[in-house]
Amino acid sequence: MGLFDFLKSDKKKAHDAAAKAKEQVEQQASAASPAADAASATRMAAERMAAAAPPRPATPTPTSAAHKAVPAPPNPAAMPKPGAAASAAPGAHHTPTPTSAAHKAVPAAPKPAPTAKRRTYTVKPGDSLSAIARRELGNEARWRELYAMNKGVVGSNPDLIRPGMVLTLP
Repeated sequence: MGLFDFLKSDKKKAHDAAAKAKEQVEQQASAASPAADAASATRMAAERMAAAAPPRPATPTPTSAAHKAVPAPPNPAAMPKPGAAASAAPGAHHTPTPTSAAHKAVPAAPKPAPTAKRRTYTVKPGDSLSAIARRELGNEARWRELYAMNKGVVGSNPDLIRPGMVLTLP
């Protein structure tokens, strides 16, 4: 039996099952009393549809979307038990040291820059942020950085700077 013959036989089986289900529906419809309630009719229709449908896997596979959407259950061995003493599990409560991996994984907090080392620039007539960035920072493309630091002084328009404004340099 070739591959196409196999597929045709599966298609024929599905067609035969659907015809059989349709026949059962017609028989039940003719035998049912007109006073049957809607809930039982709906339940019977759902059962017929489930019987005619191809079987589905009961659990999600590792490649299915349903498997990816379901979070993994927590590992009870990894979770500490309430009221357990720290000495019961060595290393359970570890304080990071300068040589431990946990200490290296946490970045150090940035140190605040001293206020005495802050550089400032007083805007002169004809200046622009790009010209100031080129002259003071060495790269005129850093005008955005200069503007971001001084947005409170400059205002919403970076093209409008006035002589006498004091800008903080990065």
